[in-house]
Amino acid sequence: MLRTYRQIFTPATTLFSLTGLVARLPISMVGLGIVLLAEHETGSYGFAGSVSAVALIANAVFAIPQGRLIDRLGQGRVLAVVITVWGIGLALAMGSLEWDWPRWSTYVLAAVAGASLPSVGTCVRARWSHTLADQPDRLHTAFSFEAVADETVFLVGPIAVTMLATGVHPAAGLAAALVAGTVGTYVFAGQRGTEPPVHPREAATGARPPIPWAAIAPLTVVAAALGVLFGAAEVVTVAFAEEEGHKAASGFLLAIWALGSLLAGLVSGAISWRRGPLVRLRWGALGMVVAMAPLPFVPSLAVMGAVLLIGGLAISPTLIAAMSLAEQVLPAARLTEGMAFIQTGLAAGLAPGAAVAGVVIDAHGASPAYVVCAAGGLLALLGAVATRLPANLPDHEQQLA
Repeated sequence: MLRTYRQIFTPATTLFSLTGLVARLPISMVGLGIVLLAEHETGSYGFAGSVSAVALIANAVFAIPQGRLIDRLGQGRVLAVVITVWGIGLALAMGSLEWDWPRWSTYVLAAVAGASLPSVGTCVRARWSHTLADQPDRLHTAFSFEAVADETVFLVGPIAVTMLATGVHPAAGLAAALVAGTVGTYVFAGQRGTEPPVHPREAATGARPPIPWAAIAPLTVVAAALGVLFGAAEVVTVAFAEEEGHKAASGFLLAIWALGSLLAGLVSGAISWRRGPLVRLRWGALGMVVAMAPLPFVPSLAVMGAVLLIGGLAISPTLIAAMSLAEQVLPAARLTEGMAFIQTGLAAGLAPGAAVAGVVIDAHGASPAYVVCAAGGLLALLGAVATRLPANLPDHEQQLA
């Protein structure tokens, strides 16, 4: 397995992958960091949650236009600008809470920070696609590693921001995210040797290759459904652990879930699959439906840990297959933009999943609320089944898919 991964890593690819990992940390730190700081300064969880939601919505709205700009102007030029705006916006948002500015200013600054936070994960995958353009058999391994990197971000980020905010200073978690995001992105953007070529819009005709919506739209639905599943699982697992009398165990349960996904991603990347990403996407989505079905009936924390570990095994392979398929069908001139739809779908599903799960918990308790997770898995399966390859895909790529 290690040999498989060694084949894709050179000094250049190692540098952009690792700096991309650091630059992605704010994705999992900023939302929770805002809640911790805003609640400490104002005493209101409602205000804290609404500020975090504003940043999340702004990020989802502007991710796709940002991806379009990156395709047209290049990663180096766009990332350097947006990360500067993000750093200033987040620093001022933190200051608005510390310095007791009007609440509307916090909302505005949070929106600026959310809108300008770059989708570094999408840019990293675009670099892999460019670097391994003549080695498509190794691209699956690269995407698998990046899925593991994503899992690492969402495993380490919330723990780090919570420890810093509660053990050092309420603003320390956001300050760490600010440093990681700005330094990591500047270093990543400065690596011009691995940057994909720009694809400026035709000045005369404005023509751009079309996005294959028969594939990308269902893949976006799959991603949004996974977001619903993730958002619901986080909230319900906390409630389940609290009902069992061990609320602190919720972090351990979620870590086990993430560990299962991380291990599956590593193993998936080392396998030379005989079937293409579309087939793997459908099997992965089916696996999630099967894994989520027992959750409402789990009787104890110990059993829940085992079920979540097994359930996590289906996450990374499904996301890897979705990204691999998107890379395969998207034209190079719209690769970052097209992948941004999938990333945006994933982020957009988190809040509704958590909100619906919260309503069910209040009405019926934690265990029945796991039905929301199962519904997310079922919706992902329907999206996977509805995904169609574009008719103009070359025959050899049709077979690979």
